[in-house]
Amino acid sequence: MSIPTHDEIRVPALKLLKEKGVLKLKDFEVPLAEEFNLTHDELIKMYDSGNGPVFYDRISWALSYLNMAGLTKKPKRAYYEITEDGMKALNTPEKVDEYITKKIQQRNQEKNIISDENTTASNNIDDSNDDMTPSETIEISFKKIKNKIYNDILDTIISKSPREFEKLVVALLQKMGYGGEIKDSGEVTQYSNDNGIDGIIKEDVLGFGRIYIQAKRYQRDNKIGREDLNKFVGALAVAQSNKGVFITTSSFNKNAVEYASKLNSTTTLVLIDGEQLAKYIYDYSLGMQTKEIIEIKELDSDFWDSMEDDNTI
Repeated sequence: MSIPTHDEIRVPALKLLKEKGVLKLKDFEVPLAEEFNLTHDELIKMYDSGNGPVFYDRISWALSYLNMAGLTKKPKRAYYEITEDGMKALNTPEKVDEYITKKIQQRNQEKNIISDENTTASNNIDDSNDDMTPSETIEISFKKIKNKIYNDILDTIISKSPREFEKLVVALLQKMGYGGEIKDSGEVTQYSNDNGIDGIIKEDVLGFGRIYIQAKRYQRDNKIGREDLNKFVGALAVAQSNKGVFITTSSFNKNAVEYASKLNSTTTLVLIDGEQLAKYIYDYSLGMQTKEIIEIKELDSDFWDSMEDDNTI
């Protein structure tokens, strides 16, 4: 089963509170994972942006909407308890989402009465009935932005000369840590005498270990086949090397991928296609600059938990 959306979690969370009483946020994770038959991988799946575990985030937002609608309350920070309205809502669980939407709309309308007209729009966003949490909306937008940048990276590379591409891939492997701190660890070979090798990375000071590079700057719809890889493997044999990286702005066909995977254990051939190349350039910030940083904060549990609770509430 796939990871449930935050609105699918609401009713099971209410039922859990009815059964268990007061629960911490983290206490929902295991029983709800069992309720939805999640695998271990689904339970620990993280957002690509690094914004925490997906399932835990959806539980948090489900509880947030339940709380805003008055179906749960917080006896103290990060603890949840079902209310009388929550108990009544469980009599008609199919209407819980509709109830939450109406309650939040009422809450927003009340804010309209007392809010300045200029601040109303930012305060009254009703996304209670969306399948995605606000965190997931950010995640999807982040992916869209990255995909556009990946395309821009490849378009820019293709607009440069083949020689510049060879320099780029050598610089990228160095940026990724290959060659370590060795001075002049990366080398772009001379056209007249490259013998099918476009670049070399020294892995040690004396040059005993070397990674050989083949770089092909092709149009993105081009497919590199087994023959090109076979020639490169032959060049590796001449160079008496067992480590090669074949990098292209295009992609590899099925035969090429199978060929690389079935090479004997003495030769390692890594294939990097255009999509992966763009991701590496982005992730290792080669020729990239930071445009904007968005900071999202959350409560510091250690700070707030150190304060004494008001037990009269």
